[in-house]
Amino acid sequence: MKSQIYDIRVTGHMGCSTSKLFNGFRVEHVVGGGNTCPQTVLTGFVEDQAALHGVLMRIRDLGLTLVSVNPLDPE
Repeated sequence: MKSQIYDIRVTGHMGCSTSKLFNGFRVEHVVGGGNTCPQTVLTGFVEDQAALHGVLMRIRDLGLTLVSVNPLDPE
């Protein structure tokens, strides 16, 4: 896998202290698709498959609910 930018969504509003654990990712709070459930969107560069798994494990370890993981077109 080559380097890729990802849009990773989790349920809820991620606080500042938790957001700092995702260094290098832009953190944005949005209303969930089709309902009023807030979501946090992490957008950032992931070097390879191992790095992506590391981010996903951090989400799991923090007890966050993963909504989606989407690669973004770099252009």
